Amino acid sequence: MSATSPAERDELNQLLERTAARDEKAFEELYRRSSSRLFGICVRVMGDRHEAEEVLQEAFVTVWKRAASFDPRLSSALTWLITVARNKAIDRLRQRPDGRVTHEVDFDAFVDDGPGPATGAESDEEYRRLRACLDELEQQQRRSIREAFFGGATYNELAERAKVPLGTMKSWIRRGLLQLRACLNP
Repeated sequence: MSATSPAERDELNQLLERTAARDEKAFEELYRRSSSRLFGICVRVMGDRHEAEEVLQEAFVTVWKRAASFDPRLSSALTWLITVARNKAIDRLRQRPDGRVTHEVDFDAFVDDGPGPATGAESDEEYRRLRACLDELEQQQRRSIREAFFGGATYNELAERAKVPLGTMKSWIRRGLLQLRACLNP
């Protein structure tokens, strides 16, 4: 997934806002511009192209139905779309009989620091800032946040793995997210 330029982010935001107003042409363009990125995420999480295609379709049905819940003050359209696709993939993984991931998920693979056609130095700087902010977190917080948000682990699963009470795990993640927000939005 390559980063987007500020102009591309604004265009995607506008397309998603127009989709919320039931503009089918905007939805088609939003799909055209974002589906390959989202498909890549679905493949990485699912480990299976066929399942990833189904998850992507479910994700875009959700985008059409829930586009009105997008708030550009809280996140970019691409971040919102990635969250929808990731959540759909995690839901699909949880529907498996054993509820487990059948392959190792490389959490770092979700962030691509390679420049896109119009990203230049800004995207590289954004990536460095995100990595620096993540590196400021305690190791257990960083690992728990990655496993929760990219691996689909529940708070209960994370608490069991770390052998800590559920409340402690929830606190670690909450404090970690607050630290990330403060670091990224000084």
